[in-house]
Amino acid sequence: MRDITVFSGSAHPELAEEICAHLGTPLHPVQIHRFANDVLEVQLQANCRERDVFLIQPLVPPTQEHLVELLLMLDAARGASAARTTVVLPHYAYARSDKKDAPRISIGGRLVADLMVAAGASRVLAMTLHSPQVHGFFSVPVDHLHALRELAAHFRQYDLSNTVVVSPDLGNAKEAAAFSRLLGTDVAMGAKQRFSDDRVVISSVIGEVAGKDVIILDDEIAKGSTVIELLDRLREQGVRSVRVACTHGLFSGGALERLGALPEVEEIVCTNTVPPPKPCDKLTVLSIAPALAEAMRRIHDGESVSALFNTGQ
Repeated sequence: MRDITVFSGSAHPELAEEICAHLGTPLHPVQIHRFANDVLEVQLQANCRERDVFLIQPLVPPTQEHLVELLLMLDAARGASAARTTVVLPHYAYARSDKKDAPRISIGGRLVADLMVAAGASRVLAMTLHSPQVHGFFSVPVDHLHALRELAAHFRQYDLSNTVVVSPDLGNAKEAAAFSRLLGTDVAMGAKQRFSDDRVVISSVIGEVAGKDVIILDDEIAKGSTVIELLDRLREQGVRSVRVACTHGLFSGGALERLGALPEVEEIVCTNTVPPPKPCDKLTVLSIAPALAEAMRRIHDGESVSALFNTGQ
C-alpha cells in the first residue's frame, strides 16, 4: 500500500485541514465544476493510482449537493485506480431515516449507504451514527467512532459529585449510560414520543433528577425541540443546573439562540463534526479531528481501531 492520499469535498474543509495537520499529510485539492445545466463534475487533483485514498465529507446542508459531490469523488477515485477508498463521514444525515415507521416511505439510510458502495466506497469511517442498525446498512466494513471520550474529558473539569446524565429518550439510553460510566455519575432518561419532525412530547423523566446538576446528552441537536421539551420536564422536577451536550450540533432554525436564551442552561457543548454555528457565549465546540486522524492512520497501517470507539458499552 502506497502513501495515504486525502481529499475533501466542500462540506467542511476546515475539519479536513485539521485532520491532515494531525496526520502530517497534505490535503489535496478537488476541482468541482458546475455546468450550465447545474450538473456537477469532480476532478481529484492528485495521483490516486494504487493509493490508500480517504474522502472527508459530512452530509450537511445543502445535504443532497454534498452527497452528490461525495458520490462523484468516489467514482473519480475508482476510475483513477485507487487501491482502496475510505469515506470519512463525520456526520451521516440520512442515518435518521433508519426504519419504515409509516406506510410507503423510503429508508434513506440504507439507500444512501448502497449508493456510496456502488460509487466505489471500500470502507466507511463514521462518527456517532443515529442508531446502531445504520451500521448494518453498509455492505463494506464500517469503523464507528463516538465522541463520548472528548465530551467526557470536557465535563471532567466540573464538580460532578451531584451530577446526573439525562438521555432525552430510550433510543439514546445506551449512549447516556456509557457516558455516565465515563464520568462516574448516575443516569436518567426521558419517556419521549415523536409526532413530527418538530413536535415531540416527553411525558416524564425516569430517574432521580430533583436538585441535581444535569447533563443532557443527545447524538445531534437540529431544531432543538426535543431538548426544549425535556427542559420543561426537568424544570418541573426542580433540577439545580443544566448543561447540554451533543456530537452533531446542527442548530437549525435558531435552535442555538432558543437554547442559549434559557436561564437554566449554563453551557451547550458540541463537536466540529459539522461546521460550527456563529459563536455564542454559552457554546463550546470540541474538536474530533485528532480522533478521526488517529483512526485514519490505524486504518492505513492495518492496526486495530477498536480502542478509539470502545466506550465500555
